[in-house]
Amino acid sequence: MMCKNLIWDFKKFALKWNVIDLAVAVVIWTAFGKIVSSLVADIITPIIWIVLGGVDFTKLQFVYWESTITYGNFLQSIFDFMIIAFAIFTFVTILTKASQKVIKKEEVKVEAPKKADDILLLEEIRDLLKK
Repeated sequence: MMCKNLIWDFKKFALKWNVIDLAVAVVIWTAFGKIVSSLVADIITPIIWIVLGGVDFTKLQFVYWESTITYGNFLQSIFDFMIIAFAIFTFVTILTKASQKVIKKEEVKVEAPKKADDILLLEEIRDLLKK
């Protein structure tokens, strides 16, 4: 009996809070993040590397006495974040504009039904009689 209640409660929770939608969104965004990370690591960073004459951000470091501060990895992470954030911003903007176009197409302007000529004539006569 308790097992049935537990399953029922979990089902209510999953449907009430749209957990399934959230799980699908997380999986899709994770896959999209991998695509964007690959874009940054495999295409954009090498192009910048060529333009800057072979500067590799990840190898930048500062040595002070016996300590090594590898700030290049930090700079690369910031760069990756900026590219990923821009890609997600672009993706969301495109989706938003596309959905707005779909909504506009689905909106149907409801016009008042056109009245027949005899009805219009009768209304005009009624209005004249009122005066």
